[in-house]
Amino acid sequence: MELNINGKTVNVDVEETMPLLWVLRDELNMTGTKYGCGVSACGACSVMLDGVATRTCILPVAAAAGKSIKTIEGVSSDGSQLSAVQRAWIEHQVPQCGYCQSGMIIAAEALLDQNPDPSDEDIEKAMTNICRCGTYQRVRAAIKSAAKLRAGENSLLSSL
Repeated sequence: MELNINGKTVNVDVEETMPLLWVLRDELNMTGTKYGCGVSACGACSVMLDGVATRTCILPVAAAAGKSIKTIEGVSSDGSQLSAVQRAWIEHQVPQCGYCQSGMIIAAEALLDQNPDPSDEDIEKAMTNICRCGTYQRVRAAIKSAAKLRAGENSLLSSL
């Protein structure tokens, strides 16, 4: 099966019903996407599938074939520079244990891709990932900061 992951085409020889999470982690050694609950409730396993934050622990890999998959490993543009969301996460000290963070960052990236200036209500509606440490207020603040960072980067790029 052919998959497009972080802009690269990869081939995997797995059962079509194998969850995408296990293909990423066990077959491709991309361990940034985490296993949390196994029932698609917590969001630790989130990746972007055609730009939409999608939980992968119960998603058959066949459902991702032919779609663009972005994992946490593909969030920064070249792997050396952090995205605006990642920078805001650090600035606001969002992670505590850190386990949910890859899924949270993916969800935040997808939200800001679709809505560059979200309200508190928009953030609450989009960010359904579970954080056992309870850093939800920091998540909201970081998303608002990331929106401003992205807006500044976009205005800088358009002036060039």
